[in-house]
Amino acid sequence: MTTTSPKSTIINPYIIAVVVSIAAFMEVLDTTIVNVALSHIGGSFGASPNESTWVLTSYLVANGIVLPLSGWLAGVMGRKNYFLLCIFGFTATSLACGLSVSLPMLVVFRLLQGVAGGGLQPIQMSIVMDAFPPEKRSTAFALTGMTMIVAPILGPTLGGFITDSFNWRWIFFMNVPVGMLALFLVRRLVEDPLHAKAKGLLSIDYVGLILVVIGFGALQVVLDKGQEDDWFDSQFIINFSLISVVALLCAIAWLLRQKDPIIDIRLLANRSFGMACLMIFFVGFVLYGCSTLLPLLVQTHFGYNATLAGLVLSPSGMILIVLMPFVGKLANKIHARYMIAFGMLIVSIGMEITSFITPQTNYQTFVIMRTVQVIGLPFLFVPSSVMAFSKIPLEKSSKASALYSLLRNLGGSVGISLLLSNIARQQQTHQSILSEHLSHSNNAYSALLAQYTHSIMNAGHAQVESALIASAKIYQQLINQSAILAYADPFRFLATITLVLAVIALMMPSNLVAGKISTASVADH
Repeated sequence: MTTTSPKSTIINPYIIAVVVSIAAFMEVLDTTIVNVALSHIGGSFGASPNESTWVLTSYLVANGIVLPLSGWLAGVMGRKNYFLLCIFGFTATSLACGLSVSLPMLVVFRLLQGVAGGGLQPIQMSIVMDAFPPEKRSTAFALTGMTMIVAPILGPTLGGFITDSFNWRWIFFMNVPVGMLALFLVRRLVEDPLHAKAKGLLSIDYVGLILVVIGFGALQVVLDKGQEDDWFDSQFIINFSLISVVALLCAIAWLLRQKDPIIDIRLLANRSFGMACLMIFFVGFVLYGCSTLLPLLVQTHFGYNATLAGLVLSPSGMILIVLMPFVGKLANKIHARYMIAFGMLIVSIGMEITSFITPQTNYQTFVIMRTVQVIGLPFLFVPSSVMAFSKIPLEKSSKASALYSLLRNLGGSVGISLLLSNIARQQQTHQSILSEHLSHSNNAYSALLAQYTHSIMNAGHAQVESALIASAKIYQQLINQSAILAYADPFRFLATITLVLAVIALMMPSNLVAGKISTASVADH
């Protein structure tokens, strides 16, 4: 049974869940909201596209380093104190980002923003887990799931609207009042249970800390810069990959021998937690991957502006807000493995449908495709979260939440990197295949060339000039079609991998439904 302070027993747990989710929503939103504003940021500072991407990279690297350490930091400072420090730091650095007068200044403040934001997601989850009795955690995780699933979906929409209508600086400025509100409410309403009180800095595992920082920092640089630098054709990427692999392997060997490790990877040996972490890794892979691809596709090859590209995603976010509470109630009545398998199957169908995109696909079709893509995500997030923490001792909740959140975010980074890399390679392949048909021996090509040439001649151009313009027009169509076919391939890949995961989900622990698992496991502790 959860131990709480007298004050915390007075506060309705749903209020606590909403309060701590405000801060986490703000942080998760910032992982996608800046993406659509990079060109505007680069233009403001006279920076190249490659230079402006460090606004994203610096944040992700810092966030990726701090996130796995957040459980340990919460133990040192006390969970509430650490959460308040993260909110304050994130709010202050958001203001500083908006006021930046140069790109290097913005990159530095984004780095600090990532450090502050790294603890918000896992600590939110551990606070919510302690606030609710085991049999109601599915409803609680449905609420927190809105921050983890809806925020990345709404990010591009909101970012596009702010960038097109106002100024990119307001992307950061809007965090300030939200952060101040969250800081006030958390300070007034949230209290630490005994197991989450500050333990102080009794000792520091310097070796584990250094290995983790180096390993995850180098890994995030590789994932974010790999495609841009052509992966292993770049010595820079090779060097950082080797540093990451060596540091993380040494970290695993070291942490397994520690009594109280900075990251408790032994938790993965718990079958319920380990398999749930596997599923949440791919939830991040799918969610962040397709949330990046679709806006990029419609902006680059269909002529959508940032706002309209965001509006392709936002209707599905509204549907998820309605669906999440329903799934939370359902999770106490149906075996978790069946819900996860069902969710993976629906996501797979959505990805397969999206793989049939053509140059004629319209806005309404994109919205329908996106909705089917994500409508299965609540069936993945809620039961996975309940199962993950069903057999975790309360004193381990902060470290378990940090590891769980790390794997979800890492899945997102891996998904974005692999899918964007696949698009670049497949576009070249499709272009090569389609180019083989641009021959006068091909009747369809000859007929189309003649049609375009005749049309251009009617506009007043000479025959030779008209033929050249017609050839260029057909080649441009080929480039566009190659790109669209290249985007279809990753969606087909996601359809396959989620279908396989639907089968794997049936192997997850399933002797009891989610609510009973939670109750029984806490009784064991």
